[in-house]
Amino acid sequence: MCRIQSSNLALALVVVSATSMVACRLVETGAGSDSAVRVGGNPSNFTFTEIVPDIYHAQGVGDIVAMSNAGIVINDEDVLIVDSHVSPAAADVLLEDLKTVTNKPVRFVVNTHWHMDHSHGNQVYPSEVEIIGHEASRAAMVTGRSNSGRAYETFIGSVPGRIAAMEGALDTIGDPELRTRLEETIKADRLFFAQTQEVVPTPPNTTLSERMSLFRSGREIRILFFGRGHTEGDVIVHLPDDGVIITGDLLPEGLPYMGDGYVPEWIETLEHVKALDFEWIIPGHGPPYQDREKIDHLQAYLRDVWTQTVSFHGSGTDPEKTAVGIDLTAHAEHFKGAIDPPGGIGLAVLRIFELLDGTAN
Repeated sequence: MCRIQSSNLALALVVVSATSMVACRLVETGAGSDSAVRVGGNPSNFTFTEIVPDIYHAQGVGDIVAMSNAGIVINDEDVLIVDSHVSPAAADVLLEDLKTVTNKPVRFVVNTHWHMDHSHGNQVYPSEVEIIGHEASRAAMVTGRSNSGRAYETFIGSVPGRIAAMEGALDTIGDPELRTRLEETIKADRLFFAQTQEVVPTPPNTTLSERMSLFRSGREIRILFFGRGHTEGDVIVHLPDDGVIITGDLLPEGLPYMGDGYVPEWIETLEHVKALDFEWIIPGHGPPYQDREKIDHLQAYLRDVWTQTVSFHGSGTDPEKTAVGIDLTAHAEHFKGAIDPPGGIGLAVLRIFELLDGTAN
């Protein structure tokens, strides 16, 4: 799940940048390469970037809000898709656009975890499609956690309030260009919210506890769980013969949402990921990359957030003051433009307080 960044711009720009559609699109933009193909009835719905032969990074770039990347694995006879996006509308558009790359049937879908932006397109797939996920992700979806709670309220439940705030700001804007942008954002967010209300949470119909492998015409597709991290059920897809891992939000290109994370375990889980043999990382958000040092940088960031928060918690400081007091500028070199201002990591701090107090889900 992408992170919504804070802003100190004028009111109109604050509400524009705060919408889930704009925020996630900004985080995900930039994955283009010479092999990117724009496809679909609307030529800007998705780009498909071929990372290695028959392995694609799919990125939503158009009017349909996907909120996450998808990984595409084209086998001799069928297709496996990693993550199903935030709504049935987004999943349908991906399937339609995918026809410009391959006409092979989709037989497998992997949910890297249970957050809505990676699993709320599951319902568009017929019953014969295996939807694979960790048993903890299935349990979370069965109990309604993918359409409730902190992550859902932050990115979906808050949309009507943001729309109301933008509508209220319209009368204060004299700049015609800015007003037009805001009106377009309101229209887009109304459509996005309506699409999310059509979701029927559909959990994985095939689960694993630690690992499973699919063998498709000589290609091994490993689905691996190394421990808790971004959520309690993060899996990655490892394609050992292709040198690719598809990581969801356990290992994004930038900084992750931490509101449902298990921070110390996350750091350790990433150690297991580092031990795999791969050359390319297809993350849940942001462009594909090869720089393995990004894993070290994320571990260092998580470790610093944890250590500072534990210190404030031990001194009796409340979460709000803790968020203001934490200084993460030491990581700015590795996460350019992504380090929050004081107070900006409030959701991460709340989560760590829950872990320390024994009240976390």
